[in-house]
Amino acid sequence: MRTTRRPLLGAALGLAAGRLVSPAEAVTAGPAALAVDSVGAARLAERLLELDQDGLDPRHYNIPDPASAAGPEGRAALQRAASLALHDLLVGRVPELRGRPDLRRDVASVQVERWQAELAGSANPASVIDRAALLPPEAATLKAELARAKLIARRGWGTIPGDATIEPGSTDAVRVPALRARLAAEDQELAATPDRGAFYDPALEAAVKRWQQANGLEVDGRVGRISIALLNRPASARVDQLRVALDMRRASAPEGNERRIEVNVPDYRLSVTENGREILGMAVVVGRRDRQTPMLRVRMTSIQFNPQWGVPERNAREDLLPRLRRDPQAVMDRGFRIYQVVNGERVEVDPRTVDWSQYNAQRFPYLIRQDAGDANALGRIKFIMPNSDDIYMHDTPDRHLFRRPDRAFSSGCIRLERPLDFMAMLLEGTPGWDVPRAQRAIESRATSTMTLGRSLPVLLRYRTVTVDGAHVRVRPDIYDLDAAYARAMAAPARPQMASLSGAR
Repeated sequence: MRTTRRPLLGAALGLAAGRLVSPAEAVTAGPAALAVDSVGAARLAERLLELDQDGLDPRHYNIPDPASAAGPEGRAALQRAASLALHDLLVGRVPELRGRPDLRRDVASVQVERWQAELAGSANPASVIDRAALLPPEAATLKAELARAKLIARRGWGTIPGDATIEPGSTDAVRVPALRARLAAEDQELAATPDRGAFYDPALEAAVKRWQQANGLEVDGRVGRISIALLNRPASARVDQLRVALDMRRASAPEGNERRIEVNVPDYRLSVTENGREILGMAVVVGRRDRQTPMLRVRMTSIQFNPQWGVPERNAREDLLPRLRRDPQAVMDRGFRIYQVVNGERVEVDPRTVDWSQYNAQRFPYLIRQDAGDANALGRIKFIMPNSDDIYMHDTPDRHLFRRPDRAFSSGCIRLERPLDFMAMLLEGTPGWDVPRAQRAIESRATSTMTLGRSLPVLLRYRTVTVDGAHVRVRPDIYDLDAAYARAMAAPARPQMASLSGAR
């Protein structure tokens, strides 16, 4: 017999008169009754119990046993579970996270109410869940990679003891077999080659290089401290990164067709896109783990030529003070000037006359500025995008760092591989300015600033999982932001469900 349908209530979707409501309020209001027979109810319960293949945890939804799903109590529980699961598949389990403006959802575009109505009226609601799970961009590819990662995680892999570098051609009766077993757990080509025991042979070296390439490390076959730390991460960490990647893409707000600048921090890459096409791309250096580049949505407004560098207090205390203790003249030779405030006025101090041993990171009463020049940490060009974190993009004299695949070395700002190309792109549409004029400004060695004719939106985002066709690349979670997102997904109840009011 067909179940009588109740009107679909907005509160069942986490909505009430345009405000956010808690899941508890939503369940109290009750979802629309399912128009499905006992076979369809059992099939729906079975599908909900497989939500882990979509990156969600079935335990969050109180799913009834398929055998009892058609009974009065089971059906009511099934209605609630299906409604909440569908909402999470469409909108994402984590509506937002503090400090993550790069996560923005366009809930209105998903039309959650239409999907919930279809779920309630379908004779096969499990198929509605299937289609919702594939709605986000790249979902099918990510789900396939998640299934592979979960299979590897179930088998598990061992760890590699010690942290000394394992060199190609070396012999170690403990660590080389451990390295081989660890890589063979996810590298079928290595698993199919003969085991050379304690000898680090060419087949194992090739597998190490494949793994280093996939993880954005220097591809040299040498297994050092950084490689060992990543190899020893539990297999579940990769599973969590893929689960997070799926959830982040749900109802993800499009960035639009306007020309924009985007930096994917853990991928160490900047791209400029317009109308869906990349017009400029380059490598970048980002903040190291203890001085992280924040995620931002800002606008690029101006360019400074031959910038001076006002050294941040933390850099002065932690980086320059040890150098001043060793050789103050060498610090002076690189254009650094030391100042102290005396009677309210800034007075320059000769660093060679100071006993630097009496100062430490907690007691450092000096200000430091670096003059413009070839040795300046900002190079010859600074790209200004006003923000409260004082983050900007800039040139750098340390060009060798761009040859490294892992590039988290800065104090938070973003160093550009091709600053002149970036400058040329920014100058387009600025009356009175072109590349030759900008080159003259640089060659003058005087510090000057010009305002762009049009400011461009800038997005600093954190996306460790990228998809290129059928290939999925998973970068290291350098700031543990994926781990934080995974913890939010694992919370037993969400603080609030997303509204349908639009992008957030």
